[in-house]
Amino acid sequence: MQIFEKSIHFANGAKVFMAEENGVTFLYAEGDFGFAGEKTEVEGKAVVKAPLTHENACVLRKVFPFTAPIRVLGKERSFGVGDRLGIATPGHIEVFAGYDAYPVLAQQSMRELTLTNRTYEDVLDCVTFATFRDNFTKGFGADGDHLKKAEDVRYALELGYTMITLDCSDHIRNDVAEMDDAAVAAAYTKNAAIEERYIGKSFDVGEGITVSFDEAALRRIVLVYGKAIAFATSIYETFFKDGKYNADFEISIDETLTPTTPLEHFFVANELTIAGVHFETMAPRFCGEFQKGIDYIGDLKQFTEEMTVHSQIARHFGYKLSIHSGSDKFSTFPIIGEKTRGIFHVKTAGTNWLEAMRVVAMVDPKLYREIHAYALEAFDEATKYYHVTTDLSKIPALDTVSDADLPKYFDQNDARQLIHITYGLILSRKNVDGSFTFRDKLYTLWKENEKTYTEALLRHIGKHLDLLGVQHA
Repeated sequence: MQIFEKSIHFANGAKVFMAEENGVTFLYAEGDFGFAGEKTEVEGKAVVKAPLTHENACVLRKVFPFTAPIRVLGKERSFGVGDRLGIATPGHIEVFAGYDAYPVLAQQSMRELTLTNRTYEDVLDCVTFATFRDNFTKGFGADGDHLKKAEDVRYALELGYTMITLDCSDHIRNDVAEMDDAAVAAAYTKNAAIEERYIGKSFDVGEGITVSFDEAALRRIVLVYGKAIAFATSIYETFFKDGKYNADFEISIDETLTPTTPLEHFFVANELTIAGVHFETMAPRFCGEFQKGIDYIGDLKQFTEEMTVHSQIARHFGYKLSIHSGSDKFSTFPIIGEKTRGIFHVKTAGTNWLEAMRVVAMVDPKLYREIHAYALEAFDEATKYYHVTTDLSKIPALDTVSDADLPKYFDQNDARQLIHITYGLILSRKNVDGSFTFRDKLYTLWKENEKTYTEALLRHIGKHLDLLGVQHA
């Protein structure tokens, strides 16, 4: 038996800890806390040897509240680290123990759950057990990410998730950008109250910044965002208004084909505020492209100018900006840190998977080559789920790359995106006999190389936080 020393905790004078036996980790509890398991003895004391089940995770969160999520969006700096695999939390703990920012350690979208064949129970439970094992008492959030349906919001909240990111994209019109003024006028339904509120009006949001509306601009904005505002209002009134759930509310309007202008940002925030909707963060779609797993594509001068206004609008209304697809947007981070005055929420997800795959390339070249070859075959299927501009022809052919140089694939944008968006297909691929082709081999490798993965995350996520200007704790 290998006891995890940091996991030794006491409640009501009784010891609870975690240990590994024959490669399997269990909880051991001296007292009668309600853990379900086998009665046995350790060092002459009667204990319950409890498997790491959802039932036992629920008990652990009650007995040791630091293993349960808290609301973190009210903190000045929060940072989402979507762990698609359920193995990254030890590395994330190492990162955030050393920085003045609060992590959202459990963060998954329904799309990610589907592609990885996981549940919200599993996502949260993995974090609970990891925080207990490694004694992470700082506090962490749990995000029901990019949810589009009321039943999914309820599912996450009932499990104790402390943040909901409401994805309004199904209610945002992408076609309006291509419509001329006549078509917009024909599609627009007159709203006297909104017209009175905005047409010909200018709004001072502070720092010498004003936004102004004319009739043509207002009509377009109402067409694009009107239904999204109504949807967000209905979700707020159903789940958040009465305070039944102790959770933060984020409005996501970033999953659209066109960037959110500062004028549109102001309109959405103002209308939600008038409707009585309280939200902690909003995620606009910024100019340029925030593609998965690579640096920003676009005009940094324009980004700086618009981030200045977006940040001031958020301050004016009293919420934080949320930056989605924040993985590896290194050129933007100093700008974001400066313009938000160090008050922000940033989300990453796929970059944690990429670091896990970098470890595979480092320690098992043969397995990595098999996965890379399959990813090339699966790439077209994966593009149904993600928008990327990957050029497969720019990725060096496998037979031209030595084993020692395989990790360099993760320094090349096209190769990063290839592996990034095919994660679900890689994890779910099965052989003719029904066994997983890669999944079990990967999890065995990652378990054996946990320290290497932790070091990779400490270096990589730490780079994100350093460039954002987050101070070391």
